[in-house]
Amino acid sequence: MNGKTTRKKANHVKQGLSLINSYTIQERFRCETPLNKLLTVNIAGLKLHSPTALASGILGYTSESLKRVEKGGAGAVVTKSVGVAPRPGYPNPTVVQASSGLINAVGLPNSGIDEYVNELTFAKTIVKVPLIVSVFGYTAEEYALVSRKAVEAGADALELNVSCPHVKFTGSEIGQNPKLLTDVIRRVKADIQKPVIVKLSPNVTDITEIAKAAEKAGADALTVINTVRALAIDVETQSSILSNVRGGLSGPAIKPIGLRCVYDVFEAVKIPVFGCGGITSWRDAVEFFLAGASAIQVGTAMGFEDPTVFQAINRGVTSYLKRKGYGSVKEIVGLCHQA
Repeated sequence: MNGKTTRKKANHVKQGLSLINSYTIQERFRCETPLNKLLTVNIAGLKLHSPTALASGILGYTSESLKRVEKGGAGAVVTKSVGVAPRPGYPNPTVVQASSGLINAVGLPNSGIDEYVNELTFAKTIVKVPLIVSVFGYTAEEYALVSRKAVEAGADALELNVSCPHVKFTGSEIGQNPKLLTDVIRRVKADIQKPVIVKLSPNVTDITEIAKAAEKAGADALTVINTVRALAIDVETQSSILSNVRGGLSGPAIKPIGLRCVYDVFEAVKIPVFGCGGITSWRDAVEFFLAGASAIQVGTAMGFEDPTVFQAINRGVTSYLKRKGYGSVKEIVGLCHQA
């Protein structure tokens, strides 16, 4: 090989590396900055560069996983639920695939807030979108204690998990009882100055009654909905597949339930709503906005795709808004109530 050929090949390699580096920088820029002003929303005092957020329970425990989701285009991230003390969760199997979603009974495994504050403190140094910490407890005092420590570690907001369908004496037992729910919210609000979001359960007779109680108690926003109680059985072993027997169904199967709940809650309260439940595409997101959600959360879709699902939703919503002539996603929130 002569010198001229060698120099030519070297230049091709150099140009190739330059293109790769340029692409990498563009991709990082695209993932870590707002897509456009059409998507910016302010919900409960939190400014989101896109109306999408990671739902609690999926990729929400380590700082690195939260950063991955941010780079994927999410406008906010919600951590996995954390309590006062460490909790191992349930033994396997804890997750089973259903026809159109997942049934899980993980059992709220977590390291306890005293350990998790270290992760939260580090997360605040690398995650630039609002960091919402999901908390649970067995008493109003426990919710308040965990919330206070989370805020001290840097949480931008709290999401109260009062709707977990598979752990006794916490979660849905509180979220199904307006009085208990009121006590929890008021106790937390008395201790912290950050926004308090309450995640509601669909496993109630009238979700609007619970939403109104949460609003009256001082909730700044609502997440609607958590998983739907469900069961999976193995016909060969003739027993429940999940070790906890019952679990919570998430994914596309519950989207119509989530939409109905958001629609009803929007008519019942004035505080903003995060729509959640079976969202996998921009069309799903738009349906939730039209039903009354100011922003949406994505969870189970992450199990079937990857964090770039947020980018896909953002691009699709942007195209929809432009095609319909709207200047902001805020303009379509609750629009189907005017039809």
